[in-house]
Amino acid sequence: MASPISFGTDGWRAVIAEEYTFDNLARVAQATANWLLDDYGPEPSVVLGHDTRFMSRSFAQFVARIFGASGLTVHLADTFVPTPAVSWGTLDQDADAGLVITASHNPPHYNGFKIKADFGGPAPPAMIDAVEARIPAEGPAPDALPELETLQAEGRVSPYALRSAYLHVLRERLDIEAIAASGLTIAHDAMYGAGQGFLQELLGDQVVPVRHDENPGFHGQAPEPIARNLAPLAEAIATHGADVGIANDGDADRIGMYDATGRFVSSHRILALLVKYLVEERGLTGTVVKTFSTTHMLDAMAARYDLPLETTPIGFKYIATKMADGNVLVGGEESGGIAAAGHIPERDGLYIGLLLVEMMVKRGRPLAALVQELYDDFGPHHCYRDDLHITDALKERVLARLAADGGLDTIDGRPVQRVDTLDGYKHIAADGWLLIRPSGTEPVLRVYSEAETPDGARALVKDAIDQLGLAEVLEAHG
Repeated sequence: MASPISFGTDGWRAVIAEEYTFDNLARVAQATANWLLDDYGPEPSVVLGHDTRFMSRSFAQFVARIFGASGLTVHLADTFVPTPAVSWGTLDQDADAGLVITASHNPPHYNGFKIKADFGGPAPPAMIDAVEARIPAEGPAPDALPELETLQAEGRVSPYALRSAYLHVLRERLDIEAIAASGLTIAHDAMYGAGQGFLQELLGDQVVPVRHDENPGFHGQAPEPIARNLAPLAEAIATHGADVGIANDGDADRIGMYDATGRFVSSHRILALLVKYLVEERGLTGTVVKTFSTTHMLDAMAARYDLPLETTPIGFKYIATKMADGNVLVGGEESGGIAAAGHIPERDGLYIGLLLVEMMVKRGRPLAALVQELYDDFGPHHCYRDDLHITDALKERVLARLAADGGLDTIDGRPVQRVDTLDGYKHIAADGWLLIRPSGTEPVLRVYSEAETPDGARALVKDAIDQLGLAEVLEAHG
């Protein structure tokens, strides 16, 4: 009996050689092909790319064979590419969808399958539901499929120089000349992922490459650009005297940054910096769209600048739909997925990183000073997140308790004024908040917080862990 396959917050992801097998990939690919044939006519087209993970190129070629055999026209990236490049390429080729073989920031033993909509962003929930509904019990067998060379000769599958095309897009949409003239040194940590080489090709010796060699196992480290994973970037900044550090995840759609002093600049700060820059320096307006776990500093900024503000569930797919439909200034999530007006409706860690460097150049100020301006103008907002790796049974027990009780009554001694349940359980107090929610792609319970000080934000999370009876369990399991 075939195992069930379901998509999480951003695509289908599973452990290689367990759930992520050629057999299961065939089922997902055939379901995607059938959805496209049903909804887009007899000869739909797709852009297909892959990251640097173990077997990603082979998996992508296998999917191309299924698509080609099903009657789709496939534009297959000729080398590994960032996910945002596939989203842009979907628009460039006027394709009906984009597909990426990637597990993004997940641990090295995972791989995945992301679907991009024809508007150049993550497929919205209705599209994902349509694919899931078509997943068959069995997919086509490899020996029943035409060889890739045969499909290329027939014109069903064509190589697509997507990497070089996307480099040209970055040159067009950013002031690369001004960044080059500034002489700023940029340390770029690709975390062995698909973003490697891009900044060097744009800016040459101004870029200090960190973890830019291909290593399909990422040396055992999940390629997620959060502070605890970026010690090599911090070291490179200190060693080379870099003015700024940029880190990207495995498929380069997420971003993390360091200033020249070695201080991590979270996505919360990056989003706020972008709003300030685009409004005050570029004179732009539009809706600020953020996910449920993102800083309330954006609320204060939207009020100050008289901008509409919308909050969505966790997952960039909710933001992308709004960007495709309306006038959005900045959209983003706390996990490092950020998009801005003037680009694609997709998170793009390379573009956003360079846009922040452009801001430093135009403002003539270091990143640390620009962050301090935010605190001076909008008050202290410090966020924290802890990922609790616990069993599914314990996770369900915690969620059941929160559902039964309507959340916690206090958080670190503060009375809870209300509990919002848009996506998880968000406890709002007078001077801070705490959110508890399960991950959509991993066996993890996430606990987020925001307070007026870093220690205050950590204390909120610690108190929640204690109240839920998880401290002893976590200690016992290391």
